[in-house]
Amino acid sequence: MASYSDLYQTPAKRLDAFVAHNLLPDVEWKKEIKDVFRRVENFLREQCFHTPIFLDREVRVKKVVKGGSFGKGTVLNHGSDVDLVIFLSCFSSFQEQSKLRGHIITHVKERLTRCRKSLAFDVQGITTAWTSRPRSLSFYIQARRRSKPIKVNVLPAFDAMGNLAPKEKPSPQVYENLINSQSKPGEFSSSLSELQSNFFKHLPAKLKNLLRLVKHWYIKISTSIRIHPHTVLDKHVFRPQFASLQNMEKVKAKCPKIFLPPKYALELLTVYAWEMGTQKAEYFRTEEGFVTVMKLLQDYENICIYWTTNYNFENAIIRDFVKNKLKKNRPIILDPADPTNNVGEGRRWDVLAQAAAYCLKQDCCYDENDEEIQSWDVQGTRNVKVVLRQSGWKNWTLWVNPDDLIRRMKQKIRQELELTGQLRLTFQDPNGERQLLRGRDTLAQYGIFYRIVVYLLETFWPEIQIFVKGPNNHIKVYAVDPDDYIHDLKEKIEEAGGFPVKSQLLEFQGQRLHSYKTLRNYGIQDSDTIIMSNC
Repeated sequence: MASYSDLYQTPAKRLDAFVAHNLLPDVEWKKEIKDVFRRVENFLREQCFHTPIFLDREVRVKKVVKGGSFGKGTVLNHGSDVDLVIFLSCFSSFQEQSKLRGHIITHVKERLTRCRKSLAFDVQGITTAWTSRPRSLSFYIQARRRSKPIKVNVLPAFDAMGNLAPKEKPSPQVYENLINSQSKPGEFSSSLSELQSNFFKHLPAKLKNLLRLVKHWYIKISTSIRIHPHTVLDKHVFRPQFASLQNMEKVKAKCPKIFLPPKYALELLTVYAWEMGTQKAEYFRTEEGFVTVMKLLQDYENICIYWTTNYNFENAIIRDFVKNKLKKNRPIILDPADPTNNVGEGRRWDVLAQAAAYCLKQDCCYDENDEEIQSWDVQGTRNVKVVLRQSGWKNWTLWVNPDDLIRRMKQKIRQELELTGQLRLTFQDPNGERQLLRGRDTLAQYGIFYRIVVYLLETFWPEIQIFVKGPNNHIKVYAVDPDDYIHDLKEKIEEAGGFPVKSQLLEFQGQRLHSYKTLRNYGIQDSDTIIMSNC
């Protein structure tokens, strides 16, 4: 595979050729990989669970699917592991997977050790993670004498999806079960691996090549950090240094381990940059996409990304869970297949940001006139569709970035609708409460990252706004003068489609409101809520 320095010395206009010549898997290696997958799959199906009963239950291989880069179609030439996700009948739930997975892995390891000759390959280095509950079994296969060993990872998983059609969304119950399992973030991502693969499967070939380029950059960065981690902590410049293999272990022993974000995080960030920067165009300039990703990495503290491909905000349990996730410290990149998994959490993004800053100064980010390649116009958070409703007016739609101050949204509304009074913006929370959007806040602070209906009320001094909650917990907002009579308010409610004046019963703080007293008489102030019922 091409070296890290080769990438930096490649002119921007040659990046497509760099990918084609160095990163795309060659035909022979693809054949090796397919053969490895086929042989290991046959072993898992035919030899591994040769007894009908294991762990006091039937263990049957339901299906084996490609995970990781092979499942997503973004494999690097001679540079990717082979992940096999094995779905077993003995796992009836996420909890069962957690409970039994370690036993399954131990069993597979024992069978593989005994039957390794039947694979017709040289199997080496059979290991599991050093945890009480390992998630996978890893080993190396020497497919051919002159080839490098290929790392294989076997991940036992619960078949949460069943026979889901490729373009069909999972049932919300799947995610409810996942959330209720109260597992560690990403604990059961292997069960959702098919959704991860489907997310990438139909992306344009050119985008997959950009993904390969970003992954190649990441691998070389992470390799240099493992060899010389102190070099990337320099505040001013990132200068990767490569030690000899003989000294690698000595250096690693002296230097603390640095946990970088996973490659998957950069893959998702690249897809997001393409979606926002090109509007999902099939053809684009690779160098512009690469520069955009580098600049997003520099601005990692403002990254908040999610998708509604497989889960959305319609289900209350999922909505509340995802909203809480999106309120966490940034960067946030939610796995489009697994809402529990923020792949951007708890890692050294600052190190990648330094590496990206250094990369942007290299030849690969400059054109033939020695001018910087321009990035796409991509913000760290996708815009939210806001539907604006005002009594007596047609709905008006605008797109707002959740991180922008609501004051800016008000300014835009004032200009577009030519309003002169005081603008009051409110929204009805899915839990039933009406909330006032304060100008000094952002939509993100209210947990608003999805399509929202915002109600606009224009008031003129001395008017105030009040909320009226009906029997169905639906709340409407009205502009009233504090010296208006309660009867005047009742008439406004009827005009807005509410109960007739004679059948309205209004209460404030447990006190019934009489028609010929004023709002001021009852101490009703701006943004107070009045309860309405039908008498």
